[in-house]
This record gives sequence, structure tokens and C-alpha cells, in this order.
Amino acid sequence: MSAAMWNPCITCGACCAYFRASFYWSEADPAAGGLTPPHLTTKLTPHHSVMRGTEQTPPRCIALHGTIGEEVRCVIHPLRPSPCREFQASWVDGLHNERCDRARAAHGLPPLSPPGDRSLPSS
Repeated sequence: MSAAMWNPCITCGACCAYFRASFYWSEADPAAGGLTPPHLTTKLTPHHSVMRGTEQTPPRCIALHGTIGEEVRCVIHPLRPSPCREFQASWVDGLHNERCDRARAAHGLPPLSPPGDRSLPSS
């Protein structure tokens, strides 16, 4: 598979069930130009909102559907908040992401390897 088509996220979802997805409140306020659906968020602080479910223990984003490590999808992918848009799986952009490895390990998944590297599983 070409590097352009390689997307381990569709079989993973570990980050969505490991990290808290908090962001500036206006990202979920339509009046302020926010795109993230406000009914899927909750107030964290006076200035920050959080994706519902990620503020709990164990965390799991309300927008994550499917089974972690098998097949997942974000039901608001084009409307997801900035921490979700900015998070990159290891090697997708050519760089290792330790946070990706940590989230995967918490769910019993091996770290990702660069596309074409056969030394580790790619998903």
C-alpha cells in the first residue's frame, strides 16, 4: 500500500479512548464559528470544553464508533476539534509519535512501524 493511502487510524482508535480531548470553548460554539457539535461536548473549565466521554475514566470519545484495534470511525470526523485534527499516528507524516505508541499500548496494540517496514506490525 502506498504511503499516501496508508491510514492505521481506521483500524485503531486507541487515542480516542486514551486521551482527554479538550479545546477552547469556541470550537463547539456555532455563534463563534465553531464546527464541533456542542451536544457532543461538555464544559471542562470556563474557557475549555471537552469531547464527552474523554473526561471520564476510562476515557472513550462519544464520537468514536467501532471496536478499538479492529475497525473504528469518528462520526464527526470533518467537524472534530483541534486536538483530534492535530493528532498524528506514528509515521503517517513520516515522524514517530510516542503518544500514539502509548495509547496503542494501553489497549494491547503494538506500536506502528513506518510503511514498508516489516519489523513491526503496521496496525
